[in-house]
Amino acid sequence: MSARRVIILLISSVVIVILAVWLSSNRPTARATLAGQPVLQGLDKRAVNSVTEIRLAKGDGTKTTLKKGNTDWSVGERDYPADTGKVRKLLLDLAALNVVEEKTSTPENYPALGVEDITSDKATGTRVDAVTSWKTYSLIVGKSSGAKSGYARVVSAPQSLLVAPLIGVDADPRRWLEHTLIDIPQDRIKEMAVKPADGPGYTATRASKDQSDFTVAELPKGRKLSSPAAADPIAGSLASVSLDDVQHATLAPATGVAHTVFTTFDGLKLDVAGRKEGTKTMISITPASTAQATEAEAKALEARLKGWEFEIPSYKYDGMFRSLEDLLEKPPEPAAKGGKKPPAAGATPPGGPQGLPPGLTLPGPGK
Repeated sequence: MSARRVIILLISSVVIVILAVWLSSNRPTARATLAGQPVLQGLDKRAVNSVTEIRLAKGDGTKTTLKKGNTDWSVGERDYPADTGKVRKLLLDLAALNVVEEKTSTPENYPALGVEDITSDKATGTRVDAVTSWKTYSLIVGKSSGAKSGYARVVSAPQSLLVAPLIGVDADPRRWLEHTLIDIPQDRIKEMAVKPADGPGYTATRASKDQSDFTVAELPKGRKLSSPAAADPIAGSLASVSLDDVQHATLAPATGVAHTVFTTFDGLKLDVAGRKEGTKTMISITPASTAQATEAEAKALEARLKGWEFEIPSYKYDGMFRSLEDLLEKPPEPAAKGGKKPPAAGATPPGGPQGLPPGLTLPGPGK
């Protein structure tokens, strides 16, 4: 091989190496994926303690404002205590929210994931704003993608995301209320004085806790209880009472109000007033004490219950204000004239379906 050819090969090799290095240095760098990163940068487990307000909103106008007080949270739309444990879980879920993978950044495709802006009443997602003194963290929570993940998009960011854990948000104020209302076990109840909205009132009592069933006074003449335990469910109606909604107490109507006064063996009195408002069953509770042992309990209940009217499940309401007739054994049906019982519903009367004497029938058509 000639010296000239060797030089040419060496020069060619150098050029190839230089070209390769140049091409490598100018190749576009792949964009780093967001997978594994926090969705809300800066909102960690420590920062959630600085959140003073959470706003939840949907496109149809439904909204909830959760406000932090000195010791707990409240629902702004009801001015009533919130379920602090539920609020805390929401904050921790927001802090733990990580990117699983990136999804569409095309706005036309957002509705399929439920992450479109809530400016339209057809938007299905829920906007969450967590407010601190230095920043408001805003997120649109969309549809779920299974039991452990869902879709979300940081407000004003084009990239939608598959995120975990699955975060549950609801913009209905009722879902964030502290639902525990009152819990007085049946074995504490000594007496119930019941005055339904319609019908006569009555009193059910027992002398001691050892007496299992309540004795009902003022029974109508000739009537008796359907069973010895007929009134017992009324005493149990104050156990584990939860509210569905709450409102500031209004002036009670003059009619249609039921009352039951529950008295415990240790001197706590609870005057429960009830009324129906359409399909809603509403109660208000006025506590009092007739013994030192329950003075503190009565004051604590008054501080929490005074001035409020609570919507409760209808089955609980019906249990508190049972009519006297509901407790009684049904009277026998009156006998027909001549001492014979009236025929049962649907039975064929004597003489056939037309009630004619035996052997006599009506002529057929054309006869």
